[in-house]
Amino acid sequence: MSTSRQKRTVPEFETWLRKEFAEDGSFTALTVLVEIGETQVTPVSSTFFNVIGPDVSWAELVALFAGSGQKWDGAAFFPARDGDGDPLDNTMARIRLREVELRLGEDRLVLNEGHFFDKWGRRLQVEEMTRQ
Repeated sequence: MSTSRQKRTVPEFETWLRKEFAEDGSFTALTVLVEIGETQVTPVSSTFFNVIGPDVSWAELVALFAGSGQKWDGAAFFPARDGDGDPLDNTMARIRLREVELRLGEDRLVLNEGHFFDKWGRRLQVEEMTRQ
């Protein structure tokens, strides 16, 4: 009898996270959850958390985000570090997250400055549309 194992496809998020951690170590992930419509992206919730190792799975984050009670279709992560290259303290993380929120309120293309993924952990990019 032979059995085959189905190879797990690694979400692009996990590949990005491992690379980010390998290059610069621990960081604070300023995170914005968004709803994605046909022609618009709308921020619905934001948070921050410290990444102290490369072994965070996309499935773990999806479970964490489910606790927000918000419907979301994508998540943008903005890695942030203090002047010494360490994760931010809570006060500074709140300030920096608020700055990202304000900038997103003015221009959704700010999502492209971070690392933007859909709810399956695949990389996304916001494209500018011209109004007709």
